[in-house]
Parts: sequence; C-alpha cells; structure tokens
Amino acid sequence: MSRNYNPDMPSSGYDKADYNALKASNLMPTLREDRLCRFDSAEDASVFFARELDYIKSKSYDKLYPEFSALNNFPVTHEVPEGAETTTYYSYEKTGMASIISNYATDLPRADVKGRPSTVNVKSIGTSYGYSVQDMRSSRMAGKSLDTRRAEAARYATDRKTNVIAFAGDKDHNIMGVLSTGNNIPLFTLSEVAVGGTNYTDFKHKTASQILDDINGMFAYQSKITKGVERADTLMLPHSVFIDISTRQIPNTGYTVLRFLKENAPYLKNIIAAPELEADSEETNPYKKGVMFLFTNSEEKMSLEVPMPYYQYPLQNRNLEVIVPCEERVAGMMIYYPLSALIAVGA
Repeated sequence: MSRNYNPDMPSSGYDKADYNALKASNLMPTLREDRLCRFDSAEDASVFFARELDYIKSKSYDKLYPEFSALNNFPVTHEVPEGAETTTYYSYEKTGMASIISNYATDLPRADVKGRPSTVNVKSIGTSYGYSVQDMRSSRMAGKSLDTRRAEAARYATDRKTNVIAFAGDKDHNIMGVLSTGNNIPLFTLSEVAVGGTNYTDFKHKTASQILDDINGMFAYQSKITKGVERADTLMLPHSVFIDISTRQIPNTGYTVLRFLKENAPYLKNIIAAPELEADSEETNPYKKGVMFLFTNSEEKMSLEVPMPYYQYPLQNRNLEVIVPCEERVAGMMIYYPLSALIAVGA
C-alpha cells in the first residue's frame, strides 16, 4: 500500500467514506473561508484532506517495528471469523501403536490422537488518532503533509499490545500466551552451579561447556518426552544471553557458543534474541527470571491468531477535529501441540 507522495501533487485516490465525512463536517467550510488556505470550495478542501488521510493510513500500514519478537517470529494466522466472541481449539497428543499382524487379523491396534479443548476469548484492541482544524490549517498553509507520526503511534500501540499478548497472554480476558500458566508447554529445569557458596542457573555464572550442556539438555528432554516425534527448530533467548553466547568462546576451538550451535545442533535452524524474555520484562515475562523458549516454527504446531488484522475506520468528526478509530481483534496463541515447545526458566 506504499506510494511515493508529494503534497503538491497528491494521490488521485482517497477513501470515499473519509471524503463524505469531511464534506459533511463543519470543518471544510471553515477552512474554505480561511484566505491563507486558498481552497476554492469546501469540496476542494474535502478532497485535499481525504487524500492526505489516505496517505497517512497507508503509511501506518507499511510501518514495521522489528523489535516485536513475537510478531516477527511466531506464525500468525487469521482463521477465526472476525465477528467471533470466542474460539475453541484442541491441543493434541498422538497415542496408540502398531504391531506385526497375522493374516485375517481382526484385533488391529488402534492409533489415534487425544485432543483437549481450550476455549479462549476473542478481544478487540482499540486506539485512535486525530487532527484538529488548526492542524489542517497549518498543514495547508505550510505546504506540508499532516503529521504521520500520530498514525504510526496508533499502529505501534496496537502492535505492542498484540506482542505482549503473544508472550504473556491476558489472564483477565482468558487469552493465552506462550509463557502463560496452563498452556501445557513443559518446563525444563536448568542445571545449577555453585559459585561462592550460592547456586545459580543463569548463563553468566556458567562456562561455555555448561551452557552447551543446558541447551543440548533441552533438545534431549523434548526428544525423551515425545519419543523423538518433536524436533524444535527455533531457540528464542533473552537479548543479554544472546549477546553473551555470541562472544563467549569455547576454549581451544575458535568457536563461540552461538556459532557452534548454529553449525552443529542437528535440528536448530534459528536462534533469536528477544528482549521480551529478559528477567525485568515484566509485561511479557511472568517468571521474573530470564527465560529460554524452544519451539517449532510452524503454524501446524502453534500460531498467533488474529481474527481481524489492524484496521483504520473512516474518520469521525468531533467538534473542531477529526478522529480515526483503529481496531484489531486477537485471540492469543493457539498452541495445538504443546510438546513441540519447551520453556527453560533462569537463563
């Protein structure tokens, strides 16, 4: 939806609903009477500012915020209808076995999947931005576009809330995140090391070899509890831990811990730094300790369900300003196979 924009040569397109709202408001006649704005008619003013808003809306849709680890790294789906108030998904566990059978056997072993239903709410995230008649007057007189930062701030606020929900969920509204209690993702216990008479699990107190043992232990534990069925391919780490293993040398090898993992871990495809997993990231990390999150990056295993992506409604006229309401509907993380992920607390 991006486009090159010159305020002196505005786009030919605009939202008809925005145009009609502007035309019906008391703002355009006011601007038309302002001799410094140089509008020939209220209709000309309506077209001009409808085009301005069209550009602003497009710009905010295009804006990316790479610091949001969940939005950039978790699978995102839009399967639930946007009008739904709740949705139910099933967490599955494969069961059963097969065996050698004789001719004409009638007692074949049964393979199946056990599904546990989880019903969660679908909730709206709302925000808005707007411009006063003075903003419009100043924009026209100065020959500059309306300030796009307000629209970008609204988009940022919505994305930030969605990102928080993806990690920590929202207990009050029964929305699940990957670190929410009750999502059935197993916990892995990191090894302890004694330093100065105190036991620690965090990596800054461990050697490179001990760090590798912990991470390899996560893969081994997942393999054990799933009989080798699940093979996670993505490891998300607190940002400080990522920096540590990026520079921590394995003695006598010339390898850092990070490089060694990337080149030798058999199933690992990606290692991600996530500030949301830091001990002091209270909004996204309920454990109050550094967390490592190992998962399979596939929407078949889990996904962030967004029934209605970010949407900007036609403007609303309120006294001497126009307001653009914004909404997104989210259902949180749908965790279909909890054993495809693993949480380790205390890194």
